[in-house]
Amino acid sequence: MFKKILYPTDFSKDAMKTLEYVKKLKEAGTEEVIILCVLHEYGLDSALEGCEWAGIEVEKCKENLLDVIAKDKEAKAQKIHEEIEASGIKGKVRMEVGNPAAKILEIADEEDVSLIVMGAYGERKALGLLLGSVAEKVVRHTKVPVLIIR
Repeated sequence: MFKKILYPTDFSKDAMKTLEYVKKLKEAGTEEVIILCVLHEYGLDSALEGCEWAGIEVEKCKENLLDVIAKDKEAKAQKIHEEIEASGIKGKVRMEVGNPAAKILEIADEEDVSLIVMGAYGERKALGLLLGSVAEKVVRHTKVPVLIIR
């Protein structure tokens, strides 16, 4: 039924809990999981201001900073990939830069997934909210079913 799943992750506690559900979906016929990590440029502003103040070219500084972040996230994504493949499901890692909700929706369409499985909250968890802002945007705008894990 859900042969191809999109699993967006920011490696937060909720996202890692969601991984266990993703692996269990093999029993429901899942054959492939796209592991998506979106590097958000939000929060880089203060670091880039520091680069500018130090006389370092802002674009070069941004590139270097994103590269360092991407290497860390790529290593974490590869561990998840290995875990998914060990459970008998084909895996694929995608690293993207941009707005997380927009990228999740874009990749879901591009990869023609049949289900998106994601945590209710990401690394910027706000207590008291029913859903995190990324999860809410994905649920509101996607064309495929979404399984939200709390």
